Amino acid sequence: MQAEDTRRQLSLLLVDDDEELCGMMKEYFAETGNRLDCAFDGREGLARAQSGAYDLMILDGMLPIMDGITVLDQLRRRSNLPVIMLTARVQQQNRIQGLNAGADDYLPKPFDPDELLARIGAVLRRTIVSNVRLDAPINIGDIRMSVALREVWVSNAQLELTALEFDLLELLMRSAGRVVSREEITLALFERDATPYDRFLDVHISHLRKKLKGGRSLIRTIRGVGYVFAGAV
Repeated sequence: MQAEDTRRQLSLLLVDDDEELCGMMKEYFAETGNRLDCAFDGREGLARAQSGAYDLMILDGMLPIMDGITVLDQLRRRSNLPVIMLTARVQQQNRIQGLNAGADDYLPKPFDPDELLARIGAVLRRTIVSNVRLDAPINIGDIRMSVALREVWVSNAQLELTALEFDLLELLMRSAGRVVSREEITLALFERDATPYDRFLDVHISHLRKKLKGGRSLIRTIRGVGYVFAGAV
């Protein structure tokens, strides 16, 4: 039945620190003709989810290094990869928190693998019917960003940005009006933790400000916390 629904082998990612569960799920999905890879902490899960190699991610809410909600929040700024959340906490507020963060569905532990497979099929069918594109242009004030073309314009002038500067500006513009911490930016863009003596991010922020018209007022420093793109506030 799964082959009829998908017409091809699915590539799935399970992010869960329960190695026994991961082993059982790998065997189960192999028997259904699909491939399941596993990551055992939030940081690894986020990096692999952003690789473009998977059709769907199954994400546990409780993870070491980075919890599932944080993984999902960061993933949603850069990818529309379908996500099903798993959690041992069955209270309604936990389910709502996951869905508000961008989860496509929710399944409490313990769960039936057949039900998980059915939910995967349902999520993928919905995704095909109504796929929300995150490569749509972002327009804030005089700044226009084409995510698909990776171009940025201020009024009628195109900016020459490095790949990292573009990714940094995209992250800040998608979070316009909200303070984005140094740790969040460093983890999202560089896939590592920020350190108190790390000036790498400051250098790129400085370069980006110089290229933007009124850059210092657009990208404000919140001392001791991070940065906020203030073009929308």
